[in-house]
Amino acid sequence: MPAAITSHRLRKARSLPQDPALDSTLALMGEGYGFIPNRCRRYDSDLFAARLMLSPVICMSGAEAARHFYDGYRFTRRHALPPTSFALIQDHGSVMVMDGEAHRARKAMFLSLMGADALQRLADLAERHWRDAVLRWAQMDEVVLLDEAHVVLTAAICEWVGLPLSLPEARARASEFAAMVDGTGAIGPRNWRGHLFRARTERWMREVISEIRSGRRECPAGAARVVAEHRDIDGRLLDVKVAAVELINVLRPTVANARYIVFSAMALHDHPDRRAAVADDKEAADRFTYEVRRFFPFIPFIGGRVREPFTWGSHDFHEGEWVLMDLYGTNHDPRLWHAPDRFDPNRFADETIDAFNLISHGGGSARDGHRCPGEAITQVIVTALSKQLAAMHYTVPPQDLTLDLAYVPARPRSGFRMRGVRAP
Repeated sequence: MPAAITSHRLRKARSLPQDPALDSTLALMGEGYGFIPNRCRRYDSDLFAARLMLSPVICMSGAEAARHFYDGYRFTRRHALPPTSFALIQDHGSVMVMDGEAHRARKAMFLSLMGADALQRLADLAERHWRDAVLRWAQMDEVVLLDEAHVVLTAAICEWVGLPLSLPEARARASEFAAMVDGTGAIGPRNWRGHLFRARTERWMREVISEIRSGRRECPAGAARVVAEHRDIDGRLLDVKVAAVELINVLRPTVANARYIVFSAMALHDHPDRRAAVADDKEAADRFTYEVRRFFPFIPFIGGRVREPFTWGSHDFHEGEWVLMDLYGTNHDPRLWHAPDRFDPNRFADETIDAFNLISHGGGSARDGHRCPGEAITQVIVTALSKQLAAMHYTVPPQDLTLDLAYVPARPRSGFRMRGVRAP
């Protein structure tokens, strides 16, 4: 499909639609991933105004919206998400809230970890820990894949960064990362639990950074040492707390891919005819992963604050204005994707991925903008473990595998239960 798509909805709009509710927070909590795309369809517009948590906000969706939102200079991520969610996703001092040259310098640290050899090593580690897990699962009456995938990914990414864990340690740390991820889209106990577990992880990471710098921890070349020794553009080492936050920002998002592993299992369960190709054909497995990332709900939207005023469509964006960019709805936009609500990996043989249509990890450039630098990690890990899943033997007992789009981040309530697991 064409890389640049002009929105007919914006051409039609004479004024910015306004959600009529005095405050739409409860509607957002009730609709989750559907909140923005539902209203864009209702108002026949790519952007509309609303109030959330008693604050005015502009919500936007689609490829053209992404082009504006991911312009490297127009938006900042500072003060763009509720503090309770932000502290679980990134926390203060992290690369996400930086702008300009400081942001690019910090982002370069992360991108330096993403070379082809390093990514292949991570995929190999994930496969090795997965095969070890399959041997354990074969001795179990039933496996909850979401729980076990958290453990596999925790073991793999911690070894990759230079912090290998025993199995009991991997299980304990996996619980911490899983709680952080599960708490990001919630208020109340689920969010509080995420903060409690994050505090434990931060203490661990601060100890790791301090021990690497003092020489008390022997740490091979890898992400842990890179972060510990990184100097910002002012030439100074990162504050220990900030370095700990950035190392968590390598670990936690990688473990969050456990949801994509479950989504892969759901797709293979619904489309068993695809198993052979995913197991045996690298290109087919890559296309499968792209479609998992496009089709299934992961991050619903991302927030920003306007840095430089600009005009788009029927709205003048003012400095400091709060904006939410719809990721899930853009990944399901029928102007970008043929039959977007149908799971079809073969679409990627014909439909072109560009910087603003497949935006599950953000849009634009990872090097110069706010696109997630760990997107390549997701692609290689999910592809590697989807191949493993497709080659395995197991049965899926009766369970409710529907996804409640009001639950953020989404997951099947059962966590995807499997029985009779055997290696290929």
